[in-house]
Amino acid sequence: MPQFLPGVAALTGRQEWFVMNTTVLFEARARVLHDLDARGLAGAAAVSALEDAMTERGWWVEQWPEGKAYVAGLVAQDVQDLLFDGEAAARWPVCTSCPPESPVHSLHITPDLGGPDPIWVCEESGDAVAPLGAL
Repeated sequence: MPQFLPGVAALTGRQEWFVMNTTVLFEARARVLHDLDARGLAGAAAVSALEDAMTERGWWVEQWPEGKAYVAGLVAQDVQDLLFDGEAAARWPVCTSCPPESPVHSLHITPDLGGPDPIWVCEESGDAVAPLGAL
């Protein structure tokens, strides 16, 4: 484990666990926030939904540390659900890869459990659009 604090030679097991889980959560947050911003939805409601999802998944990864590879995709799915079920009923992310005459539809994360290596896929065509964090 790299040295994070000057003068501190090593982290205890609990500290190492905390750093690893916190890193996973913040990486997930950054990827989802990037994709929200890429589609112009990084406003207060979406960031609030993201923070709610982070809180829930923080508990989840604490209970199942082996599931770290799934966290980012699951956070993205949680934010999708929260935005769609919220007051604005926002669809995110909307597919921009299909022809303009196509009905408005969303992308979804695949694999369904969110990972590992989650990607956005068009609901209509089934085409891979971008990895999570790269819209």
